[in-house]
Amino acid sequence: RFVGSFPNKAFVIRSISSNSTVSGNLFPPQHLDDDTVSGSNWITENNVQRSLSQTTKTTRKPYCDYKQQTLSKREQAEQESLLAAIQWPKPPDDKIAFVQSTDPAHSDFVIVKPSGFFRVGDQLEVLVRMKDFQGKAKQYGGDYLQARIHSPLLKAGATGRIVDCHNGLYKVFFTLLWPGEVKVSVSLVHPSEAIQVLLRLREEKPDRVYFKSLFKSGRYSETTECNVCLPGDLPVCNFTDLYTGEPWFCYKPRKLSCASRISHAKGGYQKGLLTHEESLFFQSDVNIKRPILSSGPDSVIVKHKAFSDLGIMDRAEDPTVAPSGYYYEDQWMSRTHWIHHFNESDDITKCLQGKVIHLFGDSTIRQWFEYLTTFVPDLVEFNLGSPKNVGPFMAVDLKHNILLKFRCHGPPIRFSTVFSSELRYIANELDGIVGGRNTVIAITIWSHFSTFPVEVYIRRLRNIRRSIIQLLDRSPKTLIIIRTANVQELGPEVSLFNSDWYSFQLDSVMRKMFSGIAVHFVDAWEMSLAHYLPHNLHPKEVIVKNQIDAFLSYVCPLQT
Repeated sequence: RFVGSFPNKAFVIRSISSNSTVSGNLFPPQHLDDDTVSGSNWITENNVQRSLSQTTKTTRKPYCDYKQQTLSKREQAEQESLLAAIQWPKPPDDKIAFVQSTDPAHSDFVIVKPSGFFRVGDQLEVLVRMKDFQGKAKQYGGDYLQARIHSPLLKAGATGRIVDCHNGLYKVFFTLLWPGEVKVSVSLVHPSEAIQVLLRLREEKPDRVYFKSLFKSGRYSETTECNVCLPGDLPVCNFTDLYTGEPWFCYKPRKLSCASRISHAKGGYQKGLLTHEESLFFQSDVNIKRPILSSGPDSVIVKHKAFSDLGIMDRAEDPTVAPSGYYYEDQWMSRTHWIHHFNESDDITKCLQGKVIHLFGDSTIRQWFEYLTTFVPDLVEFNLGSPKNVGPFMAVDLKHNILLKFRCHGPPIRFSTVFSSELRYIANELDGIVGGRNTVIAITIWSHFSTFPVEVYIRRLRNIRRSIIQLLDRSPKTLIIIRTANVQELGPEVSLFNSDWYSFQLDSVMRKMFSGIAVHFVDAWEMSLAHYLPHNLHPKEVIVKNQIDAFLSYVCPLQT
């Protein structure tokens, strides 16, 4: 699935996926007409011709394909709407001195009406007041906060909804979901001044994580750098996917052909991305994920609801309900669908009997594969000889006719060595699935896109969404579940590549793009943020177990 120089023949690629123009106009774009719509009405024609031409060499000016995309009017309107929805407020000046930036130690919060009478189901309002390192009140917004309520003895927790008042004040709204003493916690993830640095890096340094490929012929091998964007005029191998139009390039080896590529791997992380002044905005014990303390009481007492049937409130049918759920006694209670807790391996086996389960994405959904194969003794991993932690992986329960598969998403992906033949795009994999009532598909894709402009991510989701809708059109009984992003531990370096702020932005885009179509969500974001355990890119087993419970509750819904 690589392309490059072609014979002088007219051909069509599946440009309906992105309508992209690849460098040198090698791909004549096939425009969507204005009647082709996004979201729940994305239906496309499938007149795809496939070329087997091999890559040789393409030379071009500095090039980033996300700027070159040719979009239909509806695609353009959707993209503009998505980008507008995640636009972040900016400080009044480009250069803000460190001492004038947000200091979580000087900042505080107060509970509005802390001595009020609260029942389960009521709203709790908290006011957060930001100050700088000189103790002066901030006059503008744009800080990135995270907030939750929790009752440690009950192992209960839920997230809050944060509203930026754009004047240094923030309101946080919590829904009180269990009785007892409920504590409030607020953290500054990044000051607004740091967010501007993250924005600059995302737009100006999309190659700050770089990748490499090994090219080999006989005993001779070469390694070159690869990415969505490659600067300069050096000859490149154009590995843009013929089916989806997803762009990918490697610098051409000096002696070998592009067709000799055998593997892909993470190259590394660029250093020296920040000025000294900018680096002050990213200090672990100063202004990255630091608690903001209360200037008064930090908890309230919540009484039982006046009537005993909490199920009416808890099972609201609105899929946009916030929070989507809460922990109680370490178990996730969804407010959007009934969750059955699969505490015995036999329960999982009974649920999955006769099913084929496809897991597509990154290492956070690989955790599902690892959990299931560890917890369910009859689900035995079949050794495919795949690299550890990379895959693809497969497990089989012959007795109960269960097949479980994991495959990583296509580039960009920061895994150790992935064989070129295993670099597959989720959209293409979905196109090859027949589907049906015994087919279950779970997808997550977010973390490896955090260093790129959001347009790159929108294009990927657009392709996946189109394939999902086509799959559901031919096999409506197919079950498709999206696992959201999750929060993680952050330090000065990780923040520049994988900040929760980047993940939050991508997650917001994903939720909007998949709303209105027949997919279900496992809200890993809230499940990681609401829990008492420290944040971790790969959440601990108790959180993964709750994700699996939510996932399996879609596969085998409780009869109510």
